[in-house]
Amino acid sequence: MRCPETVEPRVGAVHDLSAAPQTDLSAYTTLRLGGPPGDLTVATETDQLVASVRNAASILLLAGGSNVVIGDGGFDGPVVLIRTRGIREVEPSVLRVAAGEPWDDFVSYAVENGYSGLECLSGIPGSAGATPIQNVGAYGAEVAHTIVAVHAYDRKSDTVRAMTPEECGFAYRASVFKHNDRYVVLEVDFRLERSDESAPIRYAELARNLGVEAGDRVPLRQARDTVLKLRAGKGMVLDPDDRDTWSVGSFFTNPVVSAAEWASLGLEAPHWPAADGSVKIPAAWLIENAGFPKGFAGDGVSISTKHTLALTNRGTGTTSALLDLARTVRDGVRDKFGVELHPEPVLVNCAI
Repeated sequence: MRCPETVEPRVGAVHDLSAAPQTDLSAYTTLRLGGPPGDLTVATETDQLVASVRNAASILLLAGGSNVVIGDGGFDGPVVLIRTRGIREVEPSVLRVAAGEPWDDFVSYAVENGYSGLECLSGIPGSAGATPIQNVGAYGAEVAHTIVAVHAYDRKSDTVRAMTPEECGFAYRASVFKHNDRYVVLEVDFRLERSDESAPIRYAELARNLGVEAGDRVPLRQARDTVLKLRAGKGMVLDPDDRDTWSVGSFFTNPVVSAAEWASLGLEAPHWPAADGSVKIPAAWLIENAGFPKGFAGDGVSISTKHTLALTNRGTGTTSALLDLARTVRDGVRDKFGVELHPEPVLVNCAI
């Protein structure tokens, strides 16, 4: 793809909300957890976002708040809410989406307008700009499969640059952007296929529910509707009335171990091949078989009643209680199986 040359960012006024009543950051996270912010700013334009972060030594950026756990003490510094919007075709079959655009709104737009490639990522909460940071994936698809450029503000060089997939360093639920405050994602370019049919179905569970074989294609709307139904059944589609959705989705990543480590563990567990001959083990199986079933409860928090990988706030929880539950699960799995679980969300002013 033809990427724009590196350009200097435009500087514009930033809408400052610091004079408004300070609301706990729980209002901006899907967990409904997190203490108070310092100065709170909202950026509705890309140049506002750049201006907000240019001279900040320490700053917290929040968009959908779906993959972040914020401590009960909050964040004693500038907090920027990313509320940029926009979807446009910049060249044939390449859609550019603003970082603050709600992800599922973008997927819905793609499906409704005959762009194939994102339908298996339907129903994922959060913003479009967060997806490359986490290399979001589900049902056999990852955003890395379709991203051709990430337009990011480089705080080190004070420029906006279009980063190639290779520069993004995509890996399993990771990228160069994760745990790295050098870059601020502004826009993302996705190369999709103009088709009324889905990309080939890769995930066995999804294929079964669609009544097709792996590798088959189905109408875009059918794929999206089926994914949404599957996710809702696991409490993975946001619903303010359903406490099982008050989570960050999967709290732990699936452990990936070397072939030698896998052999030494001697586990009779589901597993599948990963890169370079390594083996991926489903974290949900490890958690359940270590004695932590769905609904396993802590103080105002619990494992979801629908999905073992989700740790949820039942409405009266705290970040401290959630992390206590996470430690209990992590330590129990390690003691039972000798496998270490690692958190998937970004932890802000807190730790396991």
